[in-house]
Amino acid sequence: MLYNQTIIAQCTPRGAGAIALLRLSGADALAVATRISNLYAHVPLDTVPSHTVHVGHVINDQGQPIDQVMFLVMHGPKTFTGENVVEITCHNNPFIIEAIIASAIAAGARMAQEGEFCKRAVLNGKMDLVQAEAINELIHAHTLQALKKSLAQVEGSFSRYLHALEQELIKATAFCQASFEFIEEEQLEFGPQIKDIIEQLLAQIAELKIAFDQQQRIKEGFRIACIGSVNAGKSSLFNALLAKERAIVTPIAGTTRDVIEAGIYQQQEYWTLVDTAGLRQTDDVIEQAGIERSYKEAELADVVLLIIDASRAMTEQEEQLYRQLYTRYQIKTILLYTKADLPERVTRIAQGLAVCTSSKPDVVHVQQTIQEHIARISQAQDYPFVLNARQFNVLLDVEHKLLAMLPMLTGRIAYELLYVHLQEVIEQLSQLTGKTVSEMCMDRVFREFCVGK
Repeated sequence: MLYNQTIIAQCTPRGAGAIALLRLSGADALAVATRISNLYAHVPLDTVPSHTVHVGHVINDQGQPIDQVMFLVMHGPKTFTGENVVEITCHNNPFIIEAIIASAIAAGARMAQEGEFCKRAVLNGKMDLVQAEAINELIHAHTLQALKKSLAQVEGSFSRYLHALEQELIKATAFCQASFEFIEEEQLEFGPQIKDIIEQLLAQIAELKIAFDQQQRIKEGFRIACIGSVNAGKSSLFNALLAKERAIVTPIAGTTRDVIEAGIYQQQEYWTLVDTAGLRQTDDVIEQAGIERSYKEAELADVVLLIIDASRAMTEQEEQLYRQLYTRYQIKTILLYTKADLPERVTRIAQGLAVCTSSKPDVVHVQQTIQEHIARISQAQDYPFVLNARQFNVLLDVEHKLLAMLPMLTGRIAYELLYVHLQEVIEQLSQLTGKTVSEMCMDRVFREFCVGK
């Protein structure tokens, strides 16, 4: 079978670097590694103790050395995959790496598929599917908070949460089973206890649904949109926050006609800064399309920098537009009155920061204000884990099934039917951890992983 075969893949990123790590895993990993190794100790690799490191050469099928390497030998089941594993640390040259992989394949291994090492760890009971997905999230985390939460999830924070939900459902099924034996004899009624359990579970899922959008911000970073009229200083501020000339800045109105994005790491968080087209009435079709995108960016952004040129009076139309935007997005808006080095002529629509985009202290003040806003968003997320789309959708299915059971708990309760529905919910919940997930679904999950994981 496919999963009885020994696999090999590069586990470190491709590209320049001092060393690379390749991993062999499978029942024949020690035998394959022995065939392609020549240790300085002049002993076969499959005779050395487990969890020991040995120096030698990887050789090809003609016995010629490919590279001087270190072999880390680990006997199953005390390995990441639960199988015999040999990790080879070699020099990071693509020709060397390809030659080692080719030699291993000639000796009986095959190339690993996407995420196959993690998949084998799940199949061999070394972790559940939630923990495997957390490893992928850990690798691709864009923020420190996402990194911490992914690490907690690898260590089982979400798995323990799901186990607690499952135990409550099992308790509800136990009440159903008890009703089969005692309800006719002693007129006992277990409906209120079951209803209480279901309502508590629904409340927990409702909290997760509310937190899901915030969780995505933690995973992907924060989107910060510069919105305002033409020549208000949006592009100048955008460049100042990036500390480089990314957007074109000219005195000509309407220079920025489309959305421009750039990412930076700021205070251990990932920010996507967005410069937008200036808001004004225009007959230019291209510019109008850019303005429409500006409105969309205000909707999508986690932080809106609403930028007003303080050196000139606003038109009645501009003031109306700014007030509408501020009222609609006030909770996530930072008002900035730019060109503070010039005499102020604008009528302020609300309290905000007076800034000059060429002043470094002013730009730092804007950065600090953004960081304070982001800190409030981050603190609102109290869960020690971050859901992905698959996990969220499974929980939505669980919620749907639980809601469908509530009408069954009024009047005369059919406990046998309720028991069947509860079992379906338990099975649905177990898809999250991989207990009952289909092979096709599992393949879809691990297709998102890199080959070396």
